Amino acid sequence: MIAFELIYDSANICGGENLKKLILSKGSDCIQPLKELIEQQKHRTLVAWALESAPQFLDIFEQKYFWDQRPRQALEIAAVWARGEIKMPEAKKAIHAAHNAATAAEGEYAAQAAARAVGHAAATVHVPTHAIGLVLYGLTAFVYASDPGQADQVVEGELQRFYQRLVYWQDNIDKLETTWAPFLFRG
Repeated sequence: MIAFELIYDSANICGGENLKKLILSKGSDCIQPLKELIEQQKHRTLVAWALESAPQFLDIFEQKYFWDQRPRQALEIAAVWARGEIKMPEAKKAIHAAHNAATAAEGEYAAQAAARAVGHAAATVHVPTHAIGLVLYGLTAFVYASDPGQADQVVEGELQRFYQRLVYWQDNIDKLETTWAPFLFRG
């Protein structure tokens, strides 16, 4: 069992006290192994991992908001930005639009968290510290989209998947044949 403060009950969900509320925080014990692995990575590694991880959250968002393409567009633009084909202002506008889509998804907590996860995945191109936002909002989206009795299992399984995929990218980022924006080689 994972020991985390789960904000997943009808009083909190239906009350809409804070629609950005997460089920975990950066300080949650269960997050620490993945957080430490994230902190050890090259920027490019985190970008590849984040862009690979994000499409599943598009699926959650688009189940309720299939007509709203802002999160999908943010992810597509982030990939173009990571290749150095556009500049930050264009990408930043699309990333903010993904977060605005989350805000507009009032009452649909899984969709809101999913759009924020995508926004953080896209923003990982800007700075690596957004990668943890992908995890926190992503896990929140998965929990809100699942049966409440399955929250622990969902978090455990998804944390393991995030971790395994990041290890894959850590081991294979230099084998990826792609063009990277020069700023992704700094630091």
